[in-house]
Amino acid sequence: MCVAPMLDWTDRHCRYFHRLLSRHARLYTEMVTTGALLHGDVDRHLRFNEEEHPLALQLGGSEPDDLAQCARLALQWGYDEVNLNCGCPSERVQRGAFGACLMSEAGLVAEGVKAMLDATSGDARMPITVKHRIGIDQIEHYDFVRDFVGTVAEAGCQVFIVHARNAWLKGLSPKENREIPPLRYEFVHQLKRDFPALTIVLNGGLADNASCLAQLQPGAVLDGVTLDGMMVGRAAYHTPWMMAEWDHLFFGEDAATSPQDRQAVEAAMVAYAQREIERTAGQAHGEVRWSAVIRHVLGLYNGLPGARRWRQVWSDHTLKGLPPAEVMALAHQRVAPAAS
Repeated sequence: MCVAPMLDWTDRHCRYFHRLLSRHARLYTEMVTTGALLHGDVDRHLRFNEEEHPLALQLGGSEPDDLAQCARLALQWGYDEVNLNCGCPSERVQRGAFGACLMSEAGLVAEGVKAMLDATSGDARMPITVKHRIGIDQIEHYDFVRDFVGTVAEAGCQVFIVHARNAWLKGLSPKENREIPPLRYEFVHQLKRDFPALTIVLNGGLADNASCLAQLQPGAVLDGVTLDGMMVGRAAYHTPWMMAEWDHLFFGEDAATSPQDRQAVEAAMVAYAQREIERTAGQAHGEVRWSAVIRHVLGLYNGLPGARRWRQVWSDHTLKGLPPAEVMALAHQRVAPAAS
């Protein structure tokens, strides 16, 4: 089980929150371009909390030498995996000649994977993985994604995270690309059948834990194969409490060890926000405000009475000068049902 890389969402504050909900889920950074790492502020892009492990860095780029340098940085900084983005359809990413458009250049992707593997070889060799779609534009036949995976696997990639939709490079926004192209889980199932030695992780349309469990049951899918994992994106972000069951449902831990109290998780995030405020106080760049942390927590009480009012308290701009602990106290004074 893992949480998808999501631009502007899965920053280190978000990942710290998600780690409070599941000790074992694999977490992913937002996509970081190779140019940003090689020519920008490395600390800003790569800094993370030790509690976030296991943690993967997702890279956006296409030049093998640049990818190799960035993979080496990821190893030095202590990441557990580097993931290459071959699935983002945005026009900005296309202008950089990476993301989903790379699916039409499987040979180049293979070169990039090999360069990253070579750059991180040795005793601490790092897994290099690829996240991709099942096709691009009007290419809707299975052979396309099969050949892409086969070519990249020959370069040494063992893990493929497959968003089970085509990416339409023209005419759809990134949001529409997550919703309009039809889901074809059968393509992902067939990949597992054709490449049984590879780790195949399904992404796309997984709205709750029941849908994840259905895909992971032995032989439960139509063709009798069993996938290796699930990557959940917006559902995990907007209804994060679903992750509180992951260690029990998917990693075999006793249910009693899972988070039981949403308010305790909220309090832990408030304490984290206060530490970040104190750590960065007075910095010319990078000073943390609690609103930048708590914005990721606003779905914590989704589905409970009073959740909307609780979110309104935390989102009240007139309270942003207060310490986060005082705002939490106000939220629960005003919305008693949410605290239950």
